Order: sequence, then C-alpha cells, then structure tokens
Amino acid sequence: MRLERVAYMLLITIAIVIILIVGKDLIIPLIVALIVWFLIKEIRSGLKKIKWVRKTIPSWLLSTIAFIIIFLVISLITKLLIFNIQELSKSLTAYQANVSTITSGINKLLKIDILNEIKDFIGDFDFTGLLTSVFTSITEIISDAFLILIYTLFLLLEETFFSVKIKALYPNIDKFREMNLLLKKIDNSISRYLVLKTIVSVVTGILSYIVLISIGVDAPLFWAFIIFILNYIPTIGSLIATLFPTVFAFLQFGEILPGVLVLTLVGAVQLVMGNLVEPRLMGDSLNISPLVVILSLTFWGAIWGILGMVLSVPMVVMIIIITSEIPATRFIAVMLSKKGV
Repeated sequence: MRLERVAYMLLITIAIVIILIVGKDLIIPLIVALIVWFLIKEIRSGLKKIKWVRKTIPSWLLSTIAFIIIFLVISLITKLLIFNIQELSKSLTAYQANVSTITSGINKLLKIDILNEIKDFIGDFDFTGLLTSVFTSITEIISDAFLILIYTLFLLLEETFFSVKIKALYPNIDKFREMNLLLKKIDNSISRYLVLKTIVSVVTGILSYIVLISIGVDAPLFWAFIIFILNYIPTIGSLIATLFPTVFAFLQFGEILPGVLVLTLVGAVQLVMGNLVEPRLMGDSLNISPLVVILSLTFWGAIWGILGMVLSVPMVVMIIIITSEIPATRFIAVMLSKKGV
C-alpha cells in the first residue's frame, strides 16, 4: 500500500512538472497577474484608510483606479524600456571593441602574461549575443502584458464571488467564519510581503538609476529595471544585479574606473537596502531556508528560465504563508522555513 502511494505521488509530480513546462506560456502570466491583483488589493486597502474615500467611493471603483494606476505605470516603463533597448542596440559594436582596450589596460597594469589567455577568451566572448538574449527575455515579458491584463481583470471580477463560494462550501456559520478568517490572514500576509518587497525593489532601482545616470552609463533605466526585477531573488539576485551594470560600464567606457564606481556605489545601495532597510520593514516575512532558495531557483530556472528564477522566491513565500496557516500542512512550512519557526 505504501509502495502504491509512493508510485502515485511520483506520477503526480512528473505530471505537474510536465504541465508546468508545456503550459508555461499560460501559467507565468497567471502568476504575474496574481501578484498584480494582490498589489491592487493593497492599494485599494490603503485608499480605504482615508475616511472620505471609504465613505464616498465604492470598492469596485477603487479597484478600477488601482488597476489603471498600475497598468499606466507598467505602460510608461515599457515604452521607456523599449527606447533604452533600441539606443543600447545601436552601440553594441563599440562595446564589443572596448573589450580589447580593457584587457590591454589590465595586462599593462598587472604585467602578467597569463592575461593574454584571458584576452583571447574575452575576445571570443559574444557580448552582442548575451545582450540580444536579455533583450529577447524582456520582449517576451512585454508581449505577455495583454494576457496579464486579461487575467487581472477576471480575477477582479471573480473576487466579488469568493465569499459567496466559501459560504456555499461551508454552510455551517462557525466553520465559514473560521475559514474566512484563515483566508483573510493568508491574503494579508501575502499582500504585505509583495507590497513591501516591491517597495524595497523600486527604491533600490531608483537609487541605482541615480548612480548610473550620474556616472554616465548608457540606458540607465534598462539596468535599473534589471536591478528592480532581480531584487526579488534574495542574495544571488542582488549580486547579479550589481555585476550586470558593472561589466557593462567596463565595456562601455573601455576603462576600469567607471566600472569600479558602479560596483562600489550600486553595491552600497544593495548592501544598505538588503541588510538594513528590508529586514526592518519585512521582519521575518522572508523566513526561507537558504537551501530551499537555491533549490527553488534551480528548479524554476530550469523549467521557466530567468523569469522562473524571479518568480521562484515569491511563490515559495506564498506556499510557506498558506501552509503555515493550515494545521494539516504546517509541517511543509516548517521544512521550508529558515529556523523551523
């Protein structure tokens, strides 16, 4: 009997993985839409704290206002990103040519013959191809915007019937109140995490943008957006987000100093935001085992690529929050948590 159960679990796991791989073009926009929906709910809740708004404006109109605000911001950022990417593409040849200048400078400074081998390696490195792949990933995200918009609209429409459906599932008034309270706790926890993480990521992106534009790095908005996105990945994300514009600064200027400035100043922004500001704002919201983070990044990155890595940690956080509130699944939250708390 136990062997049959293991076999069933294995088959179900394989089926889920296949569905995630085959249906990623539909599932990824749905997850992004869920995140947007949680943000809309949080904006709506914030507006309701204003007495005049709470008494005057109905909930559906507040949702519409929040929806319009978010998608206007997304549309503006998308247009600016496309412009930055186009400007960046025009200068790819110059950036590639600067590789030899940098390596010659390093050889002259350090006087080590082995750098000739490094020069050969970097000379064969297709930076144009790397940037093209990054541009393609950004384009894919932008192309999903319409589907995300549709999903979000239907989530907002369906939201009004959630309570009715829960009441139908639990006719007993006490059981209904218990389940309704549980869902509200889960909803509030997930919304709080997503909002605070988004605020931290936005501030990190803005400060990095100021640093990059001050140094004169091309397409600062593009790199600030990359930093904003990668900031959702703990530890590894901030490291990669710092290295990307640093390497680009070396290639753009063909000198060491601008790259060192980017590394130092953007790194300082990441250090302050990640180690001082975020822990004070979020407390124990990100209570995930480092091993779980690495495994999650590896798994979701393997099946969904870069976007899967970005979404992996928010998904794990949601799983921990949901399973921790349900007694029967609390053991899952304990296993995924950092200290078993």
